[in-house]
Amino acid sequence: MNSLLKFKSKTRLLFERYPVIKNILLPVKLIVNFYFQFIASDKLYYRENFSNTMGYYFDFDNPKTLNEKIQVLKLYDRTDLHTQCADKIEVRKYVSSIIGHDKLVPLINVLDDVNKFNMNLLPEFPVIIKASHDSGSTLIILDKKLHKTEIIKSKLISWVNRNYYSYSREWQYKNIQPRILIEKLLNNLDGKIPADIKAHCINGKVEFFQIDIGRGTENHFRDFYFSNWEKAPFSWNGVKDENGKRLPTSNNYTNKPSYLEDLIKCSEKLSKPFAYVRVDWYDCGEKFYFGELTFHHDSGFVPILPKKWDLHFGNKVKFNHES
Repeated sequence: MNSLLKFKSKTRLLFERYPVIKNILLPVKLIVNFYFQFIASDKLYYRENFSNTMGYYFDFDNPKTLNEKIQVLKLYDRTDLHTQCADKIEVRKYVSSIIGHDKLVPLINVLDDVNKFNMNLLPEFPVIIKASHDSGSTLIILDKKLHKTEIIKSKLISWVNRNYYSYSREWQYKNIQPRILIEKLLNNLDGKIPADIKAHCINGKVEFFQIDIGRGTENHFRDFYFSNWEKAPFSWNGVKDENGKRLPTSNNYTNKPSYLEDLIKCSEKLSKPFAYVRVDWYDCGEKFYFGELTFHHDSGFVPILPKKWDLHFGNKVKFNHES
């Protein structure tokens, strides 16, 4: 494995030094990329993507870090409950059955057939349109009079024609029925889009919180806190731009939420069946609302730094699997 890593590293350096070689071999690279994306086994796909981002290979039969164990969970921890909880519509039933419905964002409409979309489905107040079956497909509508039906419909059609499993190889998305949901757009006490509070839970216990402020903007900050709201001495930040710059941290969220005890209780109830899951919430000031359940933070391809914390949290994940 070390020799393979050295070969890949030398190949990248060669391409950087001699771009003409990279251009000549571009068709080969495209074929290899296509193979790994759509033909290779899930295990091989995880292994190669992990080595590309982390810089090393690991033993699937003896994973150590949290990111390594996420790869194993992706491969072996596959149940109908995972599928239900990855579905942004069906997960509402799970949440209601565990903690009640008062933490759910008000649901305006569900659309099974995107060709039937029209502006009458949207209320006069701001909403957010989401795809039920993938990650990141959202559209904020502040004033429906400023939008055209055909443009929105075209976007929705592109969403439902995509199977997110084909891109991420995260099994829980594979068999979700593609649908569209329309929810009320939440605001915090200042009338702005609320911050995200994401509870990283291991074996039914909140280990730490991730706070995202300004997500989707140039002023996106990410901070980490332990469950007692002590600032955590590590980061788990995805790449922000083409230069590899990681999301910056801030000190803009130092005040402990008034509802922290309830937040922990709800997160742990929802996470109980899973070895690892991130329970996402919206902070609306005096209240918090459920966002989604995320089983594989950044697909386990982003390092926790310093690495000792990756090992620390990985040691807490207990599971059984067959290799």
